[in-house]
Amino acid sequence: MEELSVYHKAIGKEEGERRLGQDGREGCYLIRNSETMPGVYCLCVLCKGFVYTYRLRLEVDGSWTADTADGVEKRHFRNIANLILALQKPDQGIAIPLYFPVTPDRWSLAQKIRAEVTEKRETMEVSSAYSEHNPPPGKRYSKIMLRYKIQCVKKK
Repeated sequence: MEELSVYHKAIGKEEGERRLGQDGREGCYLIRNSETMPGVYCLCVLCKGFVYTYRLRLEVDGSWTADTADGVEKRHFRNIANLILALQKPDQGIAIPLYFPVTPDRWSLAQKIRAEVTEKRETMEVSSAYSEHNPPPGKRYSKIMLRYKIQCVKKK
């Protein structure tokens, strides 16, 4: 399991749902450890704003299976990568095919970018409160200097 790029290890259900929700793309997915069943993994997929969870099991014979919709024949795969490849196709017994892998590295990068954007927005909101007619308190700026300062803050 460790070799899979979409494996997020022992994150909880809520954390998995949060990561998929932050990605937000239909068909984004990740794999995590099951909280309730040791040795079982959960494939979590985002579809229409809901996270669907399917259990992945390593069977006694060494093959991998997924608990899919009722009425869909259980398939056995030699390795987990083949199971994931099969679920990337339509009509495999899951809500939506697996389209976009959410890797722990990608999620960490996305979280870092969101934090930077939020910080810049907050800076812009503070700077936009000041204008030529309403300078920051306690400081004297010429109109040209104030325009330059506001532009610099907004460009960051």
